Amino acid sequence: MQIHELRSKYKIMREKRVGRGGKRGTTSGRGQKGQGARAGRKLRPAERDILLKFPKLRGIKNPAKKVRARVTEFKISRLEHVFKGEKTITKNSFLEKGIIARATDNVKIIGNDGIKTAFFIQGVPISEGAKKKIEKAGGEVK
Repeated sequence: MQIHELRSKYKIMREKRVGRGGKRGTTSGRGQKGQGARAGRKLRPAERDILLKFPKLRGIKNPAKKVRARVTEFKISRLEHVFKGEKTITKNSFLEKGIIARATDNVKIIGNDGIKTAFFIQGVPISEGAKKKIEKAGGEVK
């Protein structure tokens, strides 16, 4: 390695210094005329205009993370009002009644209120207190 092959670790010392006089002559390596030849020039980067056209992404988008389904809480006291005449309740029956909007949404039966009708619940999450009340009324939870 020779002395002229050494490079500074600081970028400012590696950049070409323009316009200090010397061998370069009148334009000093700046070309001729226009904004680029002036001192203190500020050119707007074309990449900035392209980036401004894209909408901003809010937060980090990670495709590995699954989108969490919405969980609707359903009080046990409303079962008798909404499902009159029905004995078996599934997730599809909540979808048909319009309690959940999509099949990907979930519903959970909660509450400690008492009911009198015996319901058979299949494939729907239920709290421990609600499960006891349904079994006490003569229903079944699977």
